[in-house]
Amino acid sequence: MTGAEPPIDVVIAGAGMVGATLALGLARGGLKVVLIDPAPFEVQTAPTYDGRASAISLAAFRQWRALGAEPFLAPHALPIRQILVTDGRSPGASARPAGGAFLRFDPAEIAGAQGDEPLGFMIENRHIRAGLARAIEAAGIEVLAPARVVSATAGVGAVAVGLEDGRTISAPLLVAADGKGSRVRRLAGIDTFGWGYRQVGVVATVACERDHQGVAYEHFLPAGPFAILPLTGRRASLVWTEKRRTAAALEQARGEIFEAHLRRRFGPFLGAVKVQGPRFFHPLFLQLAHQATAARTVLVGDAAHSIHPIAGQGLNMGLKDVAALAQVLTQAVRLGEDLGGPLVLERYARWRSLDNVGVALATDLFNRLFSNDAPALRLGRDLAMRAVNGFGPARRLFMREAGGTLGDLPPLLRGEAPGA
Repeated sequence: MTGAEPPIDVVIAGAGMVGATLALGLARGGLKVVLIDPAPFEVQTAPTYDGRASAISLAAFRQWRALGAEPFLAPHALPIRQILVTDGRSPGASARPAGGAFLRFDPAEIAGAQGDEPLGFMIENRHIRAGLARAIEAAGIEVLAPARVVSATAGVGAVAVGLEDGRTISAPLLVAADGKGSRVRRLAGIDTFGWGYRQVGVVATVACERDHQGVAYEHFLPAGPFAILPLTGRRASLVWTEKRRTAAALEQARGEIFEAHLRRRFGPFLGAVKVQGPRFFHPLFLQLAHQATAARTVLVGDAAHSIHPIAGQGLNMGLKDVAALAQVLTQAVRLGEDLGGPLVLERYARWRSLDNVGVALATDLFNRLFSNDAPALRLGRDLAMRAVNGFGPARRLFMREAGGTLGDLPPLLRGEAPGA
């Protein structure tokens, strides 16, 4: 004879990279979690589902290590050994800028501050999704997929989550991790604000003739940044920002025409390059939720904030949300508090709101400063880049911020268990 199933503590809508990481964090803290997603894991891990790759900060990777996901992710993770940022009027990045302003970040400068580890890791999103799916299975976390949330009714002590197939699941808290078009956010009555950038992010993976040696390049052009991000196997992920009209033409272009334009922007420093797999086109915009919480509902990841990819911080912001929320909820359980109560949710909102808004506005400002060819702005940013590159303390501060190791870090981002 078996006992009754323990009650569900948290329902997470969205089993993507942020939602799956949160499920692992809460399960490690002793909470019972149910994940709900319209797309099963095997759909999310297909190369055609998400062709992007992500620059994962050192702190975020430490979180996955603490949650037991590292063995599933490490074979596909490439350490970022150096970051080179250049500013130019014409296409063609370079390994050794002959003139103009540039920034070079090398983790050897901050080895003492972060334990001789890299600035971060590059991993293709499909491999992140697959690795987290294996970790979810190993942890025995319940996943309902395909399944879709269609209603959420907050009551005394619980929120009733209605699914499209007629089922209802009750728990003290519902987490919206269902992306920038979040249905749960709309059901909670939370509005958003923001604006479009009149830019499109063109994403593709290329094979390189020469070894990139783990260096990530960000080359600023008048239309927007052109990022060359190193991957395993002498490959690179491109995040190529273009104006909408140019991006529309590239989307319709034949493969050889697309590659000709790509090679012109890429430059010759890694030899010949060849596109592998499909191309992806993502309209770029900034979107922030007016608030991070509502009655028995909390937002994380893109459901709360969607930003320009100029600094590669979008997913890292979501993973910071995860670490903070896991800490708040784990401590609330130990104190016997209501997981979905306003006092608990307010602690999370205070912890994350200022940082999220600050990063979103900073990326917006950087994009406006660098995605143009105005002479006065070019002179100012070139002087600023030279100043930072020549001033070690400022350079080291930027590197620690990029690695996610500054500020009031939850235990998971330090590589420790939640609640520590």
